[in-house]
Amino acid sequence: MDRTTSSPTPQSIPRGNPSLPVVGQAKPQKPPYARPIEVGLRSIHIASMALVLGGIPMGGTFETLRVPIVATLASGLLLLAACMRWGCFNLTQGAGWALLLKLGLLGLGNVFEGARLQCYLAATVVASVGSHMTSSWRHFTFPARTIRPAGKSGPRAA
Repeated sequence: MDRTTSSPTPQSIPRGNPSLPVVGQAKPQKPPYARPIEVGLRSIHIASMALVLGGIPMGGTFETLRVPIVATLASGLLLLAACMRWGCFNLTQGAGWALLLKLGLLGLGNVFEGARLQCYLAATVVASVGSHMTSSWRHFTFPARTIRPAGKSGPRAA
């Protein structure tokens, strides 16, 4: 066997868009300014949500809580966008499912005004658990189901 010709290594094979992660490649590195931005956004998000959560039992209305509500929404959306951009968050993983459950509880709180405080408290608990659960749970990816097009069927049982 001739050892002068070598097969291409995985590093020498060109891949598609370099900004998108490829299976088998290392996780993209966050820029050096990412951590301070995440910490700042998360701090704003927690403080503004605390104002909303504390204002509700004190009789706060949408009008009186408008600033902390907007700050909560804006900081949450910016934090989600930053984490997804820097590759540290995926909606199909455990933390993503916790986020979707949290958003569902917040939505229920808006629909059922009498249970708003309870729904918001439950959303806060889900968010806390989702952020602090073990890495294996936080990054657990749920298996995808195969969906067949209409009119197509799989193997039939005899």
